[in-house]
Amino acid sequence: MANEYDITYNDLNPTIFYVSKVKMENDGVYHDHDFAEMAYILSGKGKYLIGSTEYDVEAGDLVICNPGVKHTHIIVNSKQPRIEFIAGFTDFQFKNMKPNSIELKDGGCIIRTKSKLKQQLSMHCHAMIAEKESNQVGQYFMFKSYLIQMLLLIIREIIDDERPKQESYNFETYSKSYAVKRIIKYLNENYENKISLEQIAQNMYLSPVYISKIFKEETGESPINYLIKIRLEKAKEILLEENSGSIKSIANQVGYDDVYHFSKLFKKYYGLSPLYYRKRAMNNRSK
Repeated sequence: MANEYDITYNDLNPTIFYVSKVKMENDGVYHDHDFAEMAYILSGKGKYLIGSTEYDVEAGDLVICNPGVKHTHIIVNSKQPRIEFIAGFTDFQFKNMKPNSIELKDGGCIIRTKSKLKQQLSMHCHAMIAEKESNQVGQYFMFKSYLIQMLLLIIREIIDDERPKQESYNFETYSKSYAVKRIIKYLNENYENKISLEQIAQNMYLSPVYISKIFKEETGESPINYLIKIRLEKAKEILLEENSGSIKSIANQVGYDDVYHFSKLFKKYYGLSPLYYRKRAMNNRSK
């Protein structure tokens, strides 16, 4: 078993002061805290003044303000206010960092997130916003569980940036291939259920647009067309079984409620209706 405090000096159990979704419509007040605050830009563009440095920020950027660091947000376009997720918290310490601080290797305070990390942080922010709006019991502990995951993702990103890069390793290509393999596995295991692109995206924690893009790049077709082929191939197997039941029951077994739609798809792909396909197969057996 690995050291349970592999990135911290103590158990990771932060105290959360607030989480909030904020529309930035006016310039803020220059101030600091005795705790850590992070702001994730959900949409829009703007600026942050942190210490004596002004930073441009946009959707996907993570702003980290450690204790004692003066900061404020600046509005660039009042007609297009940016939306931010903000959290204030304390009682944590990562190894080789000051207590209650997240220190970036370049001494800065902005992480420009990309692809996977951007999607993961966005997902956790929206989950906390939804949790706050739901006002259910155990809300604070749900906030804490999401925040801990965000902190771990951020620290992993910092550590990965410090590791030497292997030129032969193409993470983007590997990531796409791995994601598509997971999607195919999900389709094969769930073809009998109702599946939409949105459900696939939710299961993968990726956007529907991104899933469609990488799936087409890797397989040459859309996830839904791939699902249709899986269902129809399974239907062919069932049709060849003895006592396979009615065409409607077979349609239901492979995820279709509408037997007419199922039959139409089957004929489109194989040139025969399911009923005629089964009859022909039975006739060939009896010869």
